[in-house]
Amino acid sequence: MKPIHKILFLDSTHPFLPQKMEESGFEVLNYNENLEDFDALLPHLTGIVVRSKLKLTSQILQKATHLKFIARAGAGMENIDVEFAESKGIACLSSPEGNRDAVGEQALGMLMMLMNNLRRSDNEVRNGIWKREANRGFELTGKTVGIIGYGNMGSAFAQKIAGFNTNTIAYDKYKTGYSSSLVKECSMDKLFETCDVISLHIPLTEETTFLANKAFFDAFKKPIWFINTSRGMVCQTAALIGAIESGKVLGAALDVLEWEDYSFENFFNKELPAEFNWLKLSDKVVLSPHIAGWTQESNLKHAEVLWEKIKTAMKP
Repeated sequence: MKPIHKILFLDSTHPFLPQKMEESGFEVLNYNENLEDFDALLPHLTGIVVRSKLKLTSQILQKATHLKFIARAGAGMENIDVEFAESKGIACLSSPEGNRDAVGEQALGMLMMLMNNLRRSDNEVRNGIWKREANRGFELTGKTVGIIGYGNMGSAFAQKIAGFNTNTIAYDKYKTGYSSSLVKECSMDKLFETCDVISLHIPLTEETTFLANKAFFDAFKKPIWFINTSRGMVCQTAALIGAIESGKVLGAALDVLEWEDYSFENFFNKELPAEFNWLKLSDKVVLSPHIAGWTQESNLKHAEVLWEKIKTAMKP
């Protein structure tokens, strides 16, 4: 008799994924947030499905002695000790293919809000204010758009913006040879020299933490519009505010914020610094609650992508 594979879902996903697992004979368990029960389960688990509710540290993973895979419903893996897991033969799976279109579309939408003053003018009209000249916007056509990080998200953004006749260039420290009709590979110096728009599409690592700092913004030769749909800690908010105040940044679209914790939830459950209040009050900033990849379609796509990867990981 084959052993029953126990799969623990730490977070909810689209029903497609647990349904497929059950149809394939897996036993699906849901996390009840009782840490004693969790510890007792760990040695019996074959797989863990997670988004961001719990941080899977080496201390936790070393108790999961029969674990074959961790499946992250999303792109970022910063809440998983991937190095430790892989050293124990645990496959670490993610699904950036699932929300690449969602992220690309939102990044473009937020940029259009900024360049056409839509946040400010919408609020003014709702309050009986009719200002046309003060809200004259800018066109994307002919602008140089720079993408930092050319993986699933960066390439999706390049696809979405292609119809606007922009000069789109990209820098990726760990990739080469990706120039195409959509994008031209370039150096960081080229980005600093020529860009009108910068969009970040990079994971959060020690290397990328506060990549967008004062020196980063000061290096641009022209004022830029700035988009961050990656991770909040990639951008140093105080430096961004300084760049907006000095005119180095014309506007910022932020789907992620520096003060989010690893779960991305309960943002307002803690005291926030003065910098957040500045962002909130500025009409040069567009904010959203980490939803760039959070669409009805991406929810299903994440589940479908992960199911295919889990099947591969479970092959003898």
